[in-house]
Amino acid sequence: MDQVTLGTGVFRTKRDLMLDYARSYPADRILAVFRANAGLDTRGARPPGGWETSDGNLRGHFGGHFLTLVAQAYADTREATLKSKLDYMVGALGECQKALAENGSPKPSHPGFLAAYPETQFILLESYTTYPTIWAPYYTCHKILRGLLDAHTLAGNEQALTIASQMGDWVHSRLSRLPKAQLERMWSIYIAGEYGGMNEVLTDLYALTGREEHLAAARCFDNTALLDACAEDRDILAGRHANQHIPQFTGYLRLFDHTGDATYADAARNFWGMVVGPRSYSLGGTGQGEMFRARNAVAATLDDKNAETCATYNMLKLTRQLFFHEPDPAYMDYYERGLTNHILASRRDVRSTTSPEVTYFVGMGPGVVRGYDNTGTCCGGTGMENHTKYQDSVYFRSADGNALYVNLYLASTLRWPERGFVVEQTSDYPAEGVRTLTFREGNGRLDLKLRVPSWATGGFTVTVNGVRQRAKADPGSYLTLSRVWRRGDQVRVSAPYSLRIERALDDPTVQSVFHGPVLLVARSAEQTFRTFSFYKDFTLRGDLAAAIRPEGRPMHFTTHGLILAPFYVADDTRYHAYFRRSEPVVVFGTADSGVPNRARGDGLTFLDVLWEQAPFATSGAFVQAVRALADRWLSEALFTRAERDRVVAAALEADLRR
Repeated sequence: MDQVTLGTGVFRTKRDLMLDYARSYPADRILAVFRANAGLDTRGARPPGGWETSDGNLRGHFGGHFLTLVAQAYADTREATLKSKLDYMVGALGECQKALAENGSPKPSHPGFLAAYPETQFILLESYTTYPTIWAPYYTCHKILRGLLDAHTLAGNEQALTIASQMGDWVHSRLSRLPKAQLERMWSIYIAGEYGGMNEVLTDLYALTGREEHLAAARCFDNTALLDACAEDRDILAGRHANQHIPQFTGYLRLFDHTGDATYADAARNFWGMVVGPRSYSLGGTGQGEMFRARNAVAATLDDKNAETCATYNMLKLTRQLFFHEPDPAYMDYYERGLTNHILASRRDVRSTTSPEVTYFVGMGPGVVRGYDNTGTCCGGTGMENHTKYQDSVYFRSADGNALYVNLYLASTLRWPERGFVVEQTSDYPAEGVRTLTFREGNGRLDLKLRVPSWATGGFTVTVNGVRQRAKADPGSYLTLSRVWRRGDQVRVSAPYSLRIERALDDPTVQSVFHGPVLLVARSAEQTFRTFSFYKDFTLRGDLAAAIRPEGRPMHFTTHGLILAPFYVADDTRYHAYFRRSEPVVVFGTADSGVPNRARGDGLTFLDVLWEQAPFATSGAFVQAVRALADRWLSEALFTRAERDRVVAAALEADLRR
């Protein structure tokens, strides 16, 4: 966070909105629930609200997120006022921990206990008490622990590590005495057994303290039935609470780091594959009403309560950790999708010092609207963090320090003191344009690994100091430039955007439209799917540019009388992220064959398969492709002989050269 700074652009603008909130929101309001529980003066402050109330069963969680928000903001900006605010909050939590240990009523079982409610919820969980009598006590514990560790690692607060270490000791004292069967039953309870990333944060704590008790406590959170199923690549996710389980797998990866148990790594990798693709909407989010649904059920689950923002927050954390183990560009393709089309889109484009103004669910159904605010909710908490850490995955270094991965083309500056490099990236991303990397400081040999996005099918051109590089640039890979870099060297990257559609896995007629990496949504309040037809407008080039026209503003288009806008523009307009594609008849421009555009078994129609072969160099090449495909449709009984002949005749008649 302190080595990469954001440059001018949309990401920095959204970041600045959250910085205003971090600077302005009163720390005493965050601390009120902790002080009340510890019997200390709340200084007249009232809790934030939402789920963070004086009697709420999740109180304290928002404070943990707020610690992380301020720690990230300070690591980024180095503003003294943010450091003072963070230190004040950590000091107050230390006072609460001490007061609970000395004067708690009842006194906690261990002096390391720290929460915004008595230890009762944790005791009740051990007898399998369900939600809403209790509400995810270890989830709340995780947020507080994570915030404290971030205060230590990002802002250098030593007291935060002391408090967290004592909390880790308390967790170990409670859980290490319980039989494994009891623990597994606890973690299987809906909501009440949700523990966030306790296994992750305790492993991180162990890495800092070296205390074996902290690693042992982390392993107490093994959710064995799901862990084993995922390790064996058995998909049993349907019907499970998405965000209850996603962070567990980031924790398993961290446990693999420190135990070497391959079961953890296998489970995390396989789990990712069960979510990304089979259960992902076009924006990169997952879930319907917080739950995982059946594999490949995308079109069937579209409504106003899709894609809980917390879930994408955690999927990006998991993706990042997986990349550290295996630098597969597919991980960064997903990371870019989720960051640009969900996270960036989740912060409302207005200033507020009283609300984080972020989304909870992000509906993918027709005519839905985003709801913002979320003070005190889970997504309000993760949302505060999301917009102050955009730069955390732009650049990675290899373990040996000999390679630099450029994962995201965000305007930013990297300072890499171990190698003496300062690299500045200028970019209009997420808008289209040339990305320029300039070595402002440093000299030395380095493998510069440039991500070639999977959507970059229109070319990926790289120059170094004006000289075009001949390295192979396959979409969905990294292009490596190996050389001795010197101050002033300049790398220019060009990857033209093109319009494209993505089909829902369970219904290929339900589609989304993208411009490069950017999801475009149709602005319409209509509550049923809008119907689009594109093929009749295609030329020999065979691209959507013939049917979707620029609107006048950057990244905005028009089609079928509607405006298509980038989803990251976060306002209150009702939108359609998916539309219904209707291409009922085989038509080439004005040449209408009158033949039904029938689909084969996989749902792809004659025209779908034909235009996948575009562009066509000549009209003759187009006619040849139509004839060959029509013969195949005839052989598969999808066309009659007469229909086949009419389709070929229409192709001969068509003039698609314009």
